[in-house]
Amino acid sequence: MKKKFTLAFMVLLVAVASCSFTNTSFENNDKDKLLLDLITYVLEKGHYEPKNINDTFSSNVFDDFIDIIDPTKRYFLESDIKEFEQYRFQIDDQIKNTDITFFNLVYQRLMKRMGEAKEIYQELLGQPFDYTLEESISIDYNDEAFASNSRELKERWRKQLKYNTLGVYDNKISDGLRVAGYTKTGAGEKPADMASVNTSIKGFELKSTDKLGDLTVAEIEVAARETTKNTLDEFFDFIDDLERKDWFVQYINTIVDEFDPHTFYFAPDDKDKFDISMSGKFEGIGARLQKKPEGAKIVEIISGGPVWRAQSLEVGDEILKVGQDGEEAIDIVGMRLDDAIKLIKGPKGTIVDLTVRRVDGSVEQVSITRDVVVLEESYAKSATVTREAKKYGIIHLPKFYVDFEDYTERNAASDVAKEVERLKSEGIEGLVLDLRDNGGGSLKTVVEMAGLFIKDGPIVQVRSSGKRKEVHEDKDERIQWDGPLVVLVNELSASASEILAAAMQDYKRAVVIGSKQTFGKGTVQNVIPLDNIVRSNEHGDLGAIKLTTQKFYRINGGSTQLEGVKSDIVVPDRYSYIDLGERDQENPLEWDKISPADYEVWNGYNDFETAIKNSKARMANNPQIKLIEENAQWLKRQQDQTEVSLNYEQFKISEEKSKKQSDYFKSLRDYDSKLTFESLKYENELFAQDSVLREKRNRWHKNLAKDIYVEEAINVLQDLKLNNFKGSNPKLASVKG
Repeated sequence: MKKKFTLAFMVLLVAVASCSFTNTSFENNDKDKLLLDLITYVLEKGHYEPKNINDTFSSNVFDDFIDIIDPTKRYFLESDIKEFEQYRFQIDDQIKNTDITFFNLVYQRLMKRMGEAKEIYQELLGQPFDYTLEESISIDYNDEAFASNSRELKERWRKQLKYNTLGVYDNKISDGLRVAGYTKTGAGEKPADMASVNTSIKGFELKSTDKLGDLTVAEIEVAARETTKNTLDEFFDFIDDLERKDWFVQYINTIVDEFDPHTFYFAPDDKDKFDISMSGKFEGIGARLQKKPEGAKIVEIISGGPVWRAQSLEVGDEILKVGQDGEEAIDIVGMRLDDAIKLIKGPKGTIVDLTVRRVDGSVEQVSITRDVVVLEESYAKSATVTREAKKYGIIHLPKFYVDFEDYTERNAASDVAKEVERLKSEGIEGLVLDLRDNGGGSLKTVVEMAGLFIKDGPIVQVRSSGKRKEVHEDKDERIQWDGPLVVLVNELSASASEILAAAMQDYKRAVVIGSKQTFGKGTVQNVIPLDNIVRSNEHGDLGAIKLTTQKFYRINGGSTQLEGVKSDIVVPDRYSYIDLGERDQENPLEWDKISPADYEVWNGYNDFETAIKNSKARMANNPQIKLIEENAQWLKRQQDQTEVSLNYEQFKISEEKSKKQSDYFKSLRDYDSKLTFESLKYENELFAQDSVLREKRNRWHKNLAKDIYVEEAINVLQDLKLNNFKGSNPKLASVKG
């Protein structure tokens, strides 16, 4: 979670800047060494809980870096690892001496092995797979040893490629059988024109010359291998676009990740992407691109952007050349996608000339005036919910977004305040704030947002390493919404989401419904541009480091670190048994607690505990909830099944079993709460000009109607009764500006 400069952060900047980093400190003016020195210094001086860079640290970096770049053990040989082992306990010394010998050796060997891997997969995919063999593959690579020789490595690739192709082959066979008009009515039945065998399927057998639709079985097998080859060709094309600096960023982040899971180095391009994700906007043409051999293919046009407004391009068009307002165009075919995007993006008001191959094959030049592109899906949205002639409101917040260059431009707190006002004007009697899958964001916005629902008081406590705590308070006595409130969370609700849920829970201002516990990220990060630290720099933009500088605590004194927020009403979801939380990450900080802040529990409800009790009773007897619990347990069993048969008949048996289970859980998708969801007036006015937005909202409303968690949230809102603590009309409240 990123936060504006705190006092502790300012002290850190002064301390680092006083060290006078200049390029003359390094004999070869090497950018990699400069980065390594800067980052490790910032980590040692600024991290909330600095690690000792010693032999243990070195050994962890060794294992983690190898695991990151070769997780499936399909590149390196056992002999490579033995050669690397000489550096296992030297990396700490290399870090201190800005020595990158270990990285260079591993990188050079990886490039060699990847080149060999290309030859291996192309050779293996040129030969048919025998799906009648009784063999299997383990897809749990953690405990697998590295191949002892090239023959063993090639055999691993064969099984991996066969595994990748098996599902494609099965889909094509199944499609062919449907085209051929085959419908199985009994064991052993087969199409009349299929008399002999060489592909075995449960209940019947096929031979390679049997024709299913337009292709024979043998031709289907060839087509399946070709699909796998095309996928790998695209993957290695992406790998070929990576430069040495990209791999070095992986090495830097392996070192950084040893401190905690949320400290991270951003290369310059990554920092731009982070800023876009936090602000929800960028300057460009408003199209998402995918690299193809023929050029940059448009895969999505962003609603409201320049391309969408001008209707000048469509999905499927391919950009071949890029020019800047009449200047000579640059051919981008074969160019790294990131580099092509840099040419296409640009400041608002400028013109970019694109040479485009249309879907119909024609080629023409299109000029587009760049503008600010808003990623609508990044922002808060709301709807009304109607049940039994009573109206409620729901606000979905995907993240706690903010424009760090201009806080007043747009942020999550001010947007939620607007949505609350709009919902109030619709006459809602209760509000659901949906923070599921919300990974957090700006600390300032969450403090302001919590203040929308209480009179005043502390929201969260923050402590820097070895320093006294700070209490972040809402000091505005006005209340934006004083009616019944429910907060929805799940295992992926993290950081700022946990701050808000915890504050509402501690004040007893809202009922929290969701997973047994939320993600458990209780740390604060600052983003430090490394260019601010060096006095002179000839290497260009050095990027930035997102550094854990503080921990935050609930107002009751407990940390959300590792433990998260425990819901008042626990309901299972599909991921209840999947390892997703902070406790399942590498190197998390520990849980602890501090003294509580001074606060008073909200006195707005007269039946808070009764509402919770009633909800738990409903959940305990709800067949849909029981089905969700069963589904979650089944998903866990599926995840734990790591041995997969490569025999087609056994594969089909397993697939049929999984399909039966999947069909059993299909009713989860068919559930209907009978609730009615509608867009607000201002959005209905936008729909006349934006059919894409209308479709997005219709899809959202349809999914909400199937959402039992939202249904239960409405049940709880109906049960919550307000104390008449403000006189005759408890719904009236002054509005925070």
